[in-house]
Amino acid sequence: MTSNIKRDKIIYWVSTGLITLFILPGIFFLNNNMAIEGSKHLGMPMWFHYELGIGKFIGGILLILPMVGKQVKEWAYVAFGIDSISASIGITAVDGLSITSLMPLLFFGILVVSYIYFHKIQKAVLQSPGKKN
Repeated sequence: MTSNIKRDKIIYWVSTGLITLFILPGIFFLNNNMAIEGSKHLGMPMWFHYELGIGKFIGGILLILPMVGKQVKEWAYVAFGIDSISASIGITAVDGLSITSLMPLLFFGILVVSYIYFHKIQKAVLQSPGKKN
């Protein structure tokens, strides 16, 4: 049982770490020409470009901090899920189906792995001996 929990924690932290390594540095590139042009290319207004960038940064922090409550993390997962599916749809609508339009779905897959293992760990903690609900 202990090795399963250990394995689940490793999978959770690797997948969550990949998500945050991809998301968190983005805040430093909000004014990058390539990021701005990419948003314009998709028809996004600049206010939404900044709002999305700041929201993603906050969501990444919420996922990685262990003291953040389960319900807050749930909302971060939902937001990232909507964002990645919307990104894939938007890129496909503007540029057609390509590798670029599928990349957000790769992120979504990693997000799903993180989400599943987050819940496995939560369930194991609640079922562990000596844990009071």
